[in-house]
Amino acid sequence: MSESLLKLVWDTRAARCGGAEAIAERQARRLSELVAFARAKSPLYADLYRDLPERVDSVTALPVTSKKRLMARFDEWCVDREITIDRARAFAEDPERVGEEFLERCTLLTTSGTTGARGIFIVDDRTMAVTQAIALRALGDWLGARSIVRILAKQGRMAMVMATGGHFASAVAAARMKRSRGKRVEILSVQSPVSELVARLNEFEPALLAPYASMAALLATEQEAGRLPIHPALITVTAEGLPVDEYERIARAFDAKVGNSYAATECMFFSHSCDEWWLHVNADWCIFEPVDAEGRAVPPGEPSHTVLITNLANRVQPILRYDLGDSVVVRPDPCPCGSPFPAIRVQGRAADVVELLDESGKSIAVPPLAFATRLDGISGIELSQVVQTSPTGLRVRLRLAPDAGSDPVWNEVRGSLGELLAERGLAHVTVEQAAEPPEQGKGGKYRAVIPQSRP
Repeated sequence: MSESLLKLVWDTRAARCGGAEAIAERQARRLSELVAFARAKSPLYADLYRDLPERVDSVTALPVTSKKRLMARFDEWCVDREITIDRARAFAEDPERVGEEFLERCTLLTTSGTTGARGIFIVDDRTMAVTQAIALRALGDWLGARSIVRILAKQGRMAMVMATGGHFASAVAAARMKRSRGKRVEILSVQSPVSELVARLNEFEPALLAPYASMAALLATEQEAGRLPIHPALITVTAEGLPVDEYERIARAFDAKVGNSYAATECMFFSHSCDEWWLHVNADWCIFEPVDAEGRAVPPGEPSHTVLITNLANRVQPILRYDLGDSVVVRPDPCPCGSPFPAIRVQGRAADVVELLDESGKSIAVPPLAFATRLDGISGIELSQVVQTSPTGLRVRLRLAPDAGSDPVWNEVRGSLGELLAERGLAHVTVEQAAEPPEQGKGGKYRAVIPQSRP
């Protein structure tokens, strides 16, 4: 580990040991430094903060930002003046460069349009180091001596079930992990049929399993049925939320520790779970504000309309009071696990697994990201939403770019989803184009997939 990473690891440990006071001190100091830096180096923030006092001590004094607003002024937003939207888009459109450094000094990540706008985010080395340091803090919370022994016995083999083929945060992390650890890391695509994933996992026998939450639930079902007799020591799930009893079921099925990390591309180190299944916000490096529809603070115990986040690490593309779009509930009392970090539960992220029937009447589960990653790769689509209309029917809502042709895009959508379904023995499932555009949920986000309501 580099000296800077070692210092960060030590600091994250000191923050936890120092309790709420040490966390608050770090948060306040880092906010003051970041605001001063952003308004001095970013033309966008210089404009947004021109009427603010010279020193800002409270995050609530800052205006709210959003993906759409920041992306519209991308070149002014970035502190590094050589970073432009044209250069970023050219890099993002090349799948062969996933995991490479952007401009030989930054990391480029992309997001889908769950808030109505696709995002391109630039991350500096400091942010990546903070992410690693907090990941180590999470592992310290999750792993006991028994788990560590099991991991070492399997030489730390890790299997990652991720969206591949794009510059998503998970895909970039997986590519870099594979590059550094070689054969001890297996990268599996979330688009692969479950039967193929099961076969490859049985052959690889991972000590660590890192799938999206919906895929973890599907794999747990395979494990319970005896088709996936693997024994990982730790399962880390990301990207989507599950009910508490589902995390418990996954843990029982694999006889493994399950760690949940709720985060976003905009703040990759936002939170991680404890033994009580609460998510603890890493408030030494980020600020979160649960607010109502009018932007007013929501008291603990009540669900928010959205949550505003401030990433205190990233200096190349500062993110301050950013509307994330998810609804959260803050625990009103101290968490029994003893962590000094604020505890939340997320209301706005659901693992929307679609269950379709094959021609024999057997239910086939398709994870939401299998649809989303297929559609994200099609040029001309600004936003998509797959709606299940029946056990054998899907309806696709699209919002196209102004210069995109409806017929060519739809032909590509129909062909891509047809391939996805055929690979799972669901070639008979109908896919129709919707006349209506994608619909927003109550929290302001667009669900990528809406399954049919189940009794």
